[in-house]
Amino acid sequence: MTPLTPSFALTLLLTLISFSDRGVKSATFTLVNNCGDTIWPGILSNSGSPLLEPTGFALPSGTSSSLSAPTGWSGRFWARTACSSDASGRLTCATGDCGSGSVECGGAAASPPTTLAEFTLSSAGGNDFYDVSLVDGYNLPVVVTSSGGVGGCEMTGCAVDLNPMCPMELRVGEGEACRSACEAFGQPEYCCSGEYGSPAACRPTMYSEMFKSACPRAYSYAYDDASSTFTCAGGDYSITFCPETPQSQKSTTAFPSPPNEATGVVVEEDSWFASLAMGDSVATSARRKASIVAVTITFSALLCVLLL
Repeated sequence: MTPLTPSFALTLLLTLISFSDRGVKSATFTLVNNCGDTIWPGILSNSGSPLLEPTGFALPSGTSSSLSAPTGWSGRFWARTACSSDASGRLTCATGDCGSGSVECGGAAASPPTTLAEFTLSSAGGNDFYDVSLVDGYNLPVVVTSSGGVGGCEMTGCAVDLNPMCPMELRVGEGEACRSACEAFGQPEYCCSGEYGSPAACRPTMYSEMFKSACPRAYSYAYDDASSTFTCAGGDYSITFCPETPQSQKSTTAFPSPPNEATGVVVEEDSWFASLAMGDSVATSARRKASIVAVTITFSALLCVLLL
């Protein structure tokens, strides 16, 4: 029998320790609100998983709150925004509303569009699986980080504010959220349903590519698993809403304008999205514009010489 190498033995020991700890203390989720206003996180357990209490609460700006989940738990977290109560005390929210009429969602799901942080704890091989999904649309930037685990344990999420750039046909209200193409148009090719209900048949669309370009690690459509699902063994997790983002990471790309009758999508000719849709690259588009500017300057210079 081949003897264990020191590095393999150490990895095995850490994994066993993490599994032992997980069996005792479960996983801790810490929700952090870096947004400028209060948010109302919602929590939905998947079928077969126990409810996490509370199932919803108010989280003021600049604060955080933690809760524990048992081994094997799976479910999702999201943020409700601009919530208020009417005269009867019924709570409604501008985005992410779960329809419960109260602070707690009690097993009710979020109304799209909503950015989702999804988790399955201690699944295949003892790994936790997690992702941030834009499949149901987008309402706030969300980033997931892990601590205390072993394995990949990479950060994931969508730190970019997509709402100011959301195309009109996907925009909600005054721009407080951005719908998915599935919700907006209801067509099978956008929803990965019917004849498009398989990974081979349902491919990225221009709208899902739009989300993917802005947030490469987030789910952009139903079968976007390969680059969007992450694993960690025995970790605790922080879910940060409105994470601080360096200016260099913020997207300034405008999204496309409304669809036309022929193709279902209209894009502005000079936009990055138009270049993507037409099979042209950003670099090619930039070079074309630079060439036009250079020719214009040269022509103006020659004209000045002739007039002199």
